[in-house]
Amino acid sequence: MADQSTLSTAPAMADLKYADEASLVNRLLARSPLSAEERASALSEARDLVRHARALDRRRGVVESFLEEFSLGNSEGLALMCLAEALLRIPDQETADKLIAEKIRTGDWAAHRGQSDNLFVNVSTWGMMLTGRYVALGPDIRDNPGVFMRRLVARLGEPVVRAAMMQAMRIMGGQFVLGRTIDGALRRGRGFVKQGLADNYSFDMLGEGARTAADADRYYEAYARAIEEVGAASEGRGPDEASGISVKLSALHPRYEERQRGRALAELYPKIAALAALAAKRNIHFTLDAEEADRLELSLDLFAKLTRERELADWTGLGLAVQAYQKRALSVIDRIDALAIETGRRFMVRLVKGAYWDS
Repeated sequence: MADQSTLSTAPAMADLKYADEASLVNRLLARSPLSAEERASALSEARDLVRHARALDRRRGVVESFLEEFSLGNSEGLALMCLAEALLRIPDQETADKLIAEKIRTGDWAAHRGQSDNLFVNVSTWGMMLTGRYVALGPDIRDNPGVFMRRLVARLGEPVVRAAMMQAMRIMGGQFVLGRTIDGALRRGRGFVKQGLADNYSFDMLGEGARTAADADRYYEAYARAIEEVGAASEGRGPDEASGISVKLSALHPRYEERQRGRALAELYPKIAALAALAAKRNIHFTLDAEEADRLELSLDLFAKLTRERELADWTGLGLAVQAYQKRALSVIDRIDALAIETGRRFMVRLVKGAYWDS
């Protein structure tokens, strides 16, 4: 008999993982998920968000100073920021500087992200966010970032380019990294809330990913401390209004992978259940973050098991991150919906883009 404490993954879910991308895209394009009225409402809200973002000049001065300080054109500055984004999750400055130096000398920028095309995938987004206008990159930059960097080094010198990259990382990090500690992040976050720039946050940690049991224990303690601090700062506002925590399951077990399913369920689940119970006690939201495609079904099983914990039954803060670009995104949403009906619970769903198709 199947273990009813986990969510059984139907063959359709596994089949979609290996579905032909072109066929799947065509099927999705043929769907009409929104009525004309819903589409008009979504477009109206999107336009309002864009107008509001364009009215905020607080970042423009920072970027213009950056371009002026290093004698960079708009396209050069944006290209550096995209390259900096590839290095953003490096947790310490010394390692980042060494890696930048290595990349400049070898020209091997694409290897860090997997594909050279992906290095500049967000350039238009960063251009609008940081300068308020569209900035195009020429094919000389997009097609060969190594050549672009060598030309820039020849013009400015390697020390200047390395300093510019570090500054680009700081600007880029300011968009996502609220602080080096949870206390610092909470303080800075409160400032943005007071300015009307945010309502609340889902905090996570850079550099997540346990390689050893000691790593996993260290991350567990860090998450527990963060839950306590975020909970204390929530002032009883509850999961819908207060900030919460987003947890990477791969940070809590060094072998969080489908091939080690039995071990992961046995050793990881008690940790994640204990953290969820702590979040429930503090009454903040607690999200299981997205992982690589190969781990999706394991993540869903762990989430399903949490939903059936009696200790968590009255808490509305349990959530899951769903990647919109995942081939199985709609199936995942159907699974969560079925779980909500089965358990009589409401879940929090954080919809994220997800970087790329998982083919």
